[in-house]
Amino acid sequence: MSIVEEQRGPAPAPAAGNPRQRRLAGLACLVALLAAAAVLSLVVGARSLTPAEVWQGLFGEPGTDQRLTEITLIVQTLRVPRTVLAVVAGIALGMAGALIQGHTRNPIADTGLLGVNSGASFAVVLAVYLFGLQNPVQYLWFAFLGAGAAGVVVFGLSSLGRGAGNPLTLVLAGQGVTIFLTAMTGAIALADKQALDVLRFFNAGSVQGVGYDVIGLAAVFVAAGVVLALFNLPAINLLNLGDDVARGLGVNIALGRTIGVVAVTLLAGAATAACGPIAFLGLMVAHIARWLTGPDYRFLVPYAGLLGALVLLVADITGRLVVRPAELQAGIVIALIGAPFFAALVWLGKFRQA
Repeated sequence: MSIVEEQRGPAPAPAAGNPRQRRLAGLACLVALLAAAAVLSLVVGARSLTPAEVWQGLFGEPGTDQRLTEITLIVQTLRVPRTVLAVVAGIALGMAGALIQGHTRNPIADTGLLGVNSGASFAVVLAVYLFGLQNPVQYLWFAFLGAGAAGVVVFGLSSLGRGAGNPLTLVLAGQGVTIFLTAMTGAIALADKQALDVLRFFNAGSVQGVGYDVIGLAAVFVAAGVVLALFNLPAINLLNLGDDVARGLGVNIALGRTIGVVAVTLLAGAATAACGPIAFLGLMVAHIARWLTGPDYRFLVPYAGLLGALVLLVADITGRLVVRPAELQAGIVIALIGAPFFAALVWLGKFRQA
């Protein structure tokens, strides 16, 4: 042993585990759980199917067999679309919830903070009231435009005055726009029975009864939002060190926040337009993801996306079982779970700075 080695002492023991490897293993586990939940979603319903029947329904030829025709109809036109929508919308809402908490540095922030939910609801009732639209495909575009417009207005208002770019200003602007749009939505819905009926169904938050045309449109916007979100992750980590530190490290704060808000608007707007506002999902899974991975948004946001898909899918499955043969909308199940979760976080004092 050399003199230098004697002075330094023995080499330190290797770490018990690489944090990056553990996080990647966690992502793999979430993907496996999500795949299992997707299979269960195809099996469970008012009429339970075996895995073999699901396989026949997916790939079999109906022919003249009435039983096989019924199974094919159930699987291909009912369960596959709602399973795909639950995954797409869950990923979008989970990632959006984590992003908005990171950009506002507010641990109780949710996608409704930017007025996205209220903007979509207002646009839907306005479309029904003015144009008599009833089909989700018809008012999907209005819902998405309403969500996007609300996000732009909130971001624009938060960029004005001495508090421009401040996370608190963004929160206050979002709350102001949300309250205004909620009041306008209620006024229109009360004046028009048709709009009230559509709003009642839309606000329940459901992945049921949505076709591939709606899912395809929503998936395009969600994919764009995911790309922007992943591009934005390094900036969020630095922004959470404080604006001055981030600026000193070369971060363009205005650009970083703009990309983040656009990503949240695309993700939450598309999910809300496709299946209605689903409260608490983004808030809940962002905290679970932070508990699992820590504050590094490079892992926190992907974790939140997968957890969002898993939780929404399980909520949809639960809604099919608890009042069988009827169904309970996934948004209602999430709210029933999310409200106690929120109260528990407050009671345990687990809100940490995002």
